[in-house]
Amino acid sequence: MNETKTVQEIHTDLTNRIYSVRQLVDSYLGRIEDKKDLNIIRDVCTDIDEQVVSAQKRFDEGTATLLTGIPVLIKDNILIKNQKVGAASKILEGYTATYNATVIQKLLNAGAVLLGRTNMDEFAMGSSTENSAYGVTKNPIDQTRVPGGSSGGSAAAIAAHFAPLSLGTDTGGSIRQPAAFCGVVGLKPTYGAVSRYGAISMGSSLDQIGPFGKTVHDVEVLFNTISGADAHDATTINESNRVCTASDKKIGIPYSFIKRDGVNPEVLTNFQKTVDILTDAGYEIVDISMPYIHYALSVYYILMPAEVSSNLARFDGIRYGLSVPGKTSADTFAKSRATGFGPEVRRRILLGTYILSHGYYDAYYNKANLVREKIKKEYAEAFEKVSVILTPTAPTTAFKIGEKTKDPLEMYVADIFTVPANIAGVPAISIPSGFDSDGLPFGLQFTAPHFCEQRLFDIGKEFENLIQ
Repeated sequence: MNETKTVQEIHTDLTNRIYSVRQLVDSYLGRIEDKKDLNIIRDVCTDIDEQVVSAQKRFDEGTATLLTGIPVLIKDNILIKNQKVGAASKILEGYTATYNATVIQKLLNAGAVLLGRTNMDEFAMGSSTENSAYGVTKNPIDQTRVPGGSSGGSAAAIAAHFAPLSLGTDTGGSIRQPAAFCGVVGLKPTYGAVSRYGAISMGSSLDQIGPFGKTVHDVEVLFNTISGADAHDATTINESNRVCTASDKKIGIPYSFIKRDGVNPEVLTNFQKTVDILTDAGYEIVDISMPYIHYALSVYYILMPAEVSSNLARFDGIRYGLSVPGKTSADTFAKSRATGFGPEVRRRILLGTYILSHGYYDAYYNKANLVREKIKKEYAEAFEKVSVILTPTAPTTAFKIGEKTKDPLEMYVADIFTVPANIAGVPAISIPSGFDSDGLPFGLQFTAPHFCEQRLFDIGKEFENLIQ
């Protein structure tokens, strides 16, 4: 069975009974079993047989949707009822979810088959999936390299053909950067377009659940299924309030932001080639000035740790998860967190606690929020001149496992092009755009105004056709 088929092709095959849902799912499960050494999958769901029977019944009755029977893998920080979930952390080892995340319930309603959970950076903190308590995930394209992070397992799963679709979360580039490193498509939706109910929080004002797929259309199908307002998540926006104006063929490029130290020359060369392709296709390229996005990474690494410090306070060794007994409740709290959290998580909690402490809250946190508003305004002004903004997805292609683990600051720079979209809350998509001299994929990032995901899908599909 050809595991490289698109969602539409698989749906057509299932409808025409070329193969059954059981045969489809078993082909992917076999591939997962054969390639365990990639360390992509944490667990396979225990109720796959029931899901398969339910999906096949829909085809037999003629009530199947486009996602019915389609295998989907889920990042290990999104809750699936009665299945283990752990955010790749020892502090949640063995924990079983008691309810479905909204996105999971929507997938089940559509008849999708949830295969299992994917490896990730612990509590989504990292850019390489090297921070997982259960070992690094290997990039299927080159197993000596990282798949990116924090949703590295979900991206690698698509590249390894473990499933046609997967879900990840994106706080500062955690869908788009691994999508680029693994040569797949990844979307960070508009903040508020997809419910976060049932996702283990990292940075609540930055997190978004989003899809991975082989093609832009596959990602579009999954996004349209999981998006929508949710009574469980007050930050979601009703469809009637989602406004996206008509677009033209103007693409904005902040060249002063792109041409900076640390960006691999091959990345810039590939980027210019894609710009030339788009120009030949009739797009107008506009050099736009966005001086405040130069501060986006600094703003992110103030706001995000502050939110991490607050969100992870619930993991106290008492209510759920790992508990290391101490002489007092405070001692239990300290021992459980010291044992259960990995180095990167502890680093960000400490940094966030410092930022929020008396005497530093105004100096750092409040000032970062002021700059965040400047960045939002800058995006709004840019989108008055152009329809989308174009940048590379990452400053390099996938780097070697262990290459940057000893230098957290160098690792953080991997998110330089992706973080601004999270700061502004706008949607962005990463699409493969070729390969470097080592055969590693490049990613191209399109960013659009709030709730203009369809604009990204339209230009993304056209770009895919242009480079075929």
